[in-house]
Amino acid sequence: PVVDKHSTGGIGDCVSLLLAPALAAVGVANPMISGRGLGHTGGTLDKLEAIPGVSTEIGEARFRRIVEETGTAIVAASNRIAPADRRLYAVRDVSGTVESIDLIVASILSKKLAAGLGALVLDVKCGSGAFMPGMEEARALANSLVETANGAGCPTVALITDMNQPLAPAAGNALEVAEVMRALTGAGSARWVDLALALGSELLVLADVEEESDAARERLSETIRSGDAAARFDAMVAALGGPTDFSAGWRSCLPAAEVVREVAAPVAGQVSAIDGHAIGMAVVRLGGGRVRDGDCIDPSVGFSDILPLGTEVAMGDPLARLHAADDAAADAAETAFLAAVRIGVAGEANPLVMGRVG
Repeated sequence: PVVDKHSTGGIGDCVSLLLAPALAAVGVANPMISGRGLGHTGGTLDKLEAIPGVSTEIGEARFRRIVEETGTAIVAASNRIAPADRRLYAVRDVSGTVESIDLIVASILSKKLAAGLGALVLDVKCGSGAFMPGMEEARALANSLVETANGAGCPTVALITDMNQPLAPAAGNALEVAEVMRALTGAGSARWVDLALALGSELLVLADVEEESDAARERLSETIRSGDAAARFDAMVAALGGPTDFSAGWRSCLPAAEVVREVAAPVAGQVSAIDGHAIGMAVVRLGGGRVRDGDCIDPSVGFSDILPLGTEVAMGDPLARLHAADDAAADAAETAFLAAVRIGVAGEANPLVMGRVG
């Protein structure tokens, strides 16, 4: 079966880079046509291209060959695969139309339906770091996506998931790849890995690979524990022009920022709110995203070790680690981060999966 997953975009969302090789290791083909950074959110292609040598701008024949050989490939839309979306995507990013539901649905499904999928799972983000901050908006988008995809003959399910804090404890291209590599080598953050497994298990059931979601989840988990998913990731990276055996040497391979410092808590209390949109825009201003179409990005910058909601901190404790090109950029990003995080008394956190459509 040929399957895929798509996220509507958020902060610290590196799920695709983990799930694609895990699905391939299970034995399902996963041709993933992804996008670059859009607005305040990071793009899967930019994250993957933080690995030296990797290029996701490839032709259709090479795309097919890589998927046949490795089980998965994460690539850009091309002149033959969803060609109009490539132009519209760039225009949306700089014209204030990123949040349009109609354009979101057209953009996502043009790429996904072009791949000839047998099953699709959608991760519709809801919260401060999402394009749809409210549950009503997120559900409207999920309904539109699922109805359109199923109407086009592609069995589709959407999960509405919480984006009121960064999904992984990192925001920034190379920093998120580092989180993926920790997960693939057995030391990843539980929260975002749980979401990857939830999305993947929906796909395996939808594609009739497994009958029960628990069995599907365990099968995906085993690919990570055994190292099979890491081997598939390595094969994909090498096929896209990156280093061979990346999972063995990723720490020395990923670009590192010139300035790395901790962002200290100004007061004691609990991390009670995180403005994901503001965190994302801080990464963009650091150079980790695009202000204008065609801007070059710095893959090394961003935030890592971001504390989750509900964490108790003393004054001076690190809230995150900041990675910047120079001290001036670091100062501005630190100010932005502190303005985006509220310390007080934390309420009850939202469940990671807030709803399901399909």
